[in-house]
Amino acid sequence: MRDLLFNDHSARLADVMMKEPFALSPDLKVSDAMKLTLNRHYPVYPVCDPERHLVGLIRGASLFEIEAFEITAQPGAMVGVEREERVSTSLGQSFKFRNPWLLINLVTAFAAGGVVAVFQGTVDKLVILATFLPVLAGQSGNTGCQALAVTVRGITLGDIRTGGGKHLVNKEMLLGLANGAVTGVLCGLAMYLLALSQENVHAVKLGVVVFLAMIGSCAISGISGALVPLALKRLGADPATASSIVVTTATDVASMGLLLGLAALLVH
Repeated sequence: MRDLLFNDHSARLADVMMKEPFALSPDLKVSDAMKLTLNRHYPVYPVCDPERHLVGLIRGASLFEIEAFEITAQPGAMVGVEREERVSTSLGQSFKFRNPWLLINLVTAFAAGGVVAVFQGTVDKLVILATFLPVLAGQSGNTGCQALAVTVRGITLGDIRTGGGKHLVNKEMLLGLANGAVTGVLCGLAMYLLALSQENVHAVKLGVVVFLAMIGSCAISGISGALVPLALKRLGADPATASSIVVTTATDVASMGLLLGLAALLVH
């Protein structure tokens, strides 16, 4: 309207109009349309056929509502909450939505328990290790969830281009190594002081074990956090679907396995 008002009234529309206006196609998926309109803030978007004939209009507010719903549903989907569940969903329906994923999580939790069972002899010999099992599991778990959140956000916003997945996985691995090294030094020192206070002759070795286990588990967690949603997307599934359950299992197995395995190997 501004162009019409401020141009010479005798000018032709061909001289004033936009030559290639932005438009959406009727067969475009809503998710793809949201990505295309992410940096455009039009009140209304034209929808045109391949011949560039106008076939309809869609309000930007409508796309925003759909996008807002998708974004708010992602955190729930990552931990096994169905997209259809709302605050007003009945108790019985919520139970049906959530319980299957909790049962799956229970099965995966047995994997972490199995790792501890394999090294039961090491745990019996070095009970002090039990103090740091939740520390490593928690730290590596947070590292994996951070990588997971960034990856899912990147997939949703279309930030991950073709071939960009490998770069992201490498980046998250290096971040895991760096963060694991910092926290590993602190945890290793804490283990050393704790073992020293208990007059444990393996205090230095135990500190080294915790340090190495923290670095390794955080690196694996970063890789898992990036790799799981990328793999789900490659398989045609929703990248957010219960990905947190898978990542948590991987981080628990890695952290406990590394801590107990290194202890069995280095501490005699």
